[in-house]
Amino acid sequence: MKRKLIIAALSLGLIRAVMPVPAAANDGWERDRKIKHVLLVSVDGLHALDVANYVSAHPNSALAELSGHGITYSNARTPTNSDSFPGLLALITGGSQISHGLFYDVSYDRTIFAPSDTTCSNPQGPGSMMVFDESIDLYVNGVSQNVIDPTQLPNHIVNGKCVRMFPHSAVRSNTIFEVIKFEGHGRTAWADKHPAYDIANGPSGKGVDDLFTPEITNVGGFDNTVSVVCTVQNDSLKVAGILNEIHGLTHDGKTHVGVPAVFGMNFQAVSVGQKLEADNKVSHPPVGQCPTDTDPSINGQPGGYTDGLGTPTAVLNYGLSKTDESLGMMIKALKDAGIYDSTLFIVTAKHGQSPINPVKTNKPGHFADLVFGLDNTNPIGILINNAGNNCNSGPCGFVQDDDIALVWLPTGQQGLTKSVADYFNTHAKELFIDEVMAGRELKLKFNNPLNDSRTPDIIVQPIYGTIYTTSDKKNAEHGGFSFGDTNVGLIVSNPEFDRRTIKTPVATSQVAATILKALGIEPEELDAVRKEGTPVLPLTFEGDDE
Repeated sequence: MKRKLIIAALSLGLIRAVMPVPAAANDGWERDRKIKHVLLVSVDGLHALDVANYVSAHPNSALAELSGHGITYSNARTPTNSDSFPGLLALITGGSQISHGLFYDVSYDRTIFAPSDTTCSNPQGPGSMMVFDESIDLYVNGVSQNVIDPTQLPNHIVNGKCVRMFPHSAVRSNTIFEVIKFEGHGRTAWADKHPAYDIANGPSGKGVDDLFTPEITNVGGFDNTVSVVCTVQNDSLKVAGILNEIHGLTHDGKTHVGVPAVFGMNFQAVSVGQKLEADNKVSHPPVGQCPTDTDPSINGQPGGYTDGLGTPTAVLNYGLSKTDESLGMMIKALKDAGIYDSTLFIVTAKHGQSPINPVKTNKPGHFADLVFGLDNTNPIGILINNAGNNCNSGPCGFVQDDDIALVWLPTGQQGLTKSVADYFNTHAKELFIDEVMAGRELKLKFNNPLNDSRTPDIIVQPIYGTIYTTSDKKNAEHGGFSFGDTNVGLIVSNPEFDRRTIKTPVATSQVAATILKALGIEPEELDAVRKEGTPVLPLTFEGDDE
């Protein structure tokens, strides 16, 4: 409290030459560069409630240690919709779709062309699905080679030439990795679940020095996410990479390059543990089973929660505990390397998951099918069915759904937006709709779809717990705007911090600004921070004396 009083007196002009101005923590970090490394971890699916429950039940856990000398933001939200792509980009660009331009890993762009259209000459004009998921990997005998196959990428026109659109070139704003690298502040590294997370490189394509993307879901091959055990094993590949990087090596342990200034990874085990209808379910060839998943307490058992209070099932608890063990390994490695005190350790999530309460789950089918099923002779039903099911390229629009529905109307028919939105609202009960966002309301939150080639014309938020799917593999999902989807855990930790819990609402996009500030770099070096006015997280840079 002493430092606060001195600073307050100085601001009133009461103290002048009596004593020098004491440095606030952020000034000290900039002058002495006390924080030299930032380790950013996304535990995908992790709610603030999960953090609170786990720390309470496991006082000796890694999460408890990090929160014990960290700031826990218990009311952190992802900006806008909560798919993994915008979730990660919020953390590393400091912004939302307004700036970075990506709504989903599978979305639509009115200016691009299909992968097969290598001359960008579709006679119907541009417009195509923009697919950046596991399907763009290079595969050999059903096994991803953990690199992108360029022939699977959409095409776009750049400087008059038709070229492939890599994931990084779809990002419209720079990343923390680019700023740190190009400002000469050190190396950068990131690990994630698909090669498509090339998005972390940013528009330059060169932001991440050491990008490691072991595929978790092989198309036509084994899918780790059928089992929380195999998902943990896939996560462990990335954990091993982080441990090598902590000791100054590349992720594969082959070359000594020094500890990155900023590095990190995503964990998938909690997200999978939340979603699984039944762990290691046998009825999904050709993905098969996880051979090491044999514990009867989790094998074949449901994932998610047992109640609306966030009590984890055994399946989810396995994902939480194994993730916490890995965080503990990182803490130990940082201490062994002598850099724990100089590292800002941030644990958060790209997204949450809905619903928490298992009795809320409702899986009525895909949105376009539901609309068409209302009246398959209605022009609007036909239009939505064509966009959702019958056209992958050309100016015919697209429908993406999970626990949200994003609707891009066909080019030339965007004038029908109000009529379509009215139709959805009229049939809100049959379509399980909570809110239809279109027109002026949509433009208050996003770029104008008439001017921005990627902004959906209509966004449908279903009733909480509704997942637009027929899948019998999952009982929860993310992507929407609900509290369960967007409220995530967030701990910013360093041994010098006092334990604090901040209930003030914050956005995960503030993490990016905070990372740069901690390393002595102006957050405004990020395009999205300048455009959206993203502040640093509150109280992170307060004085040490409380």
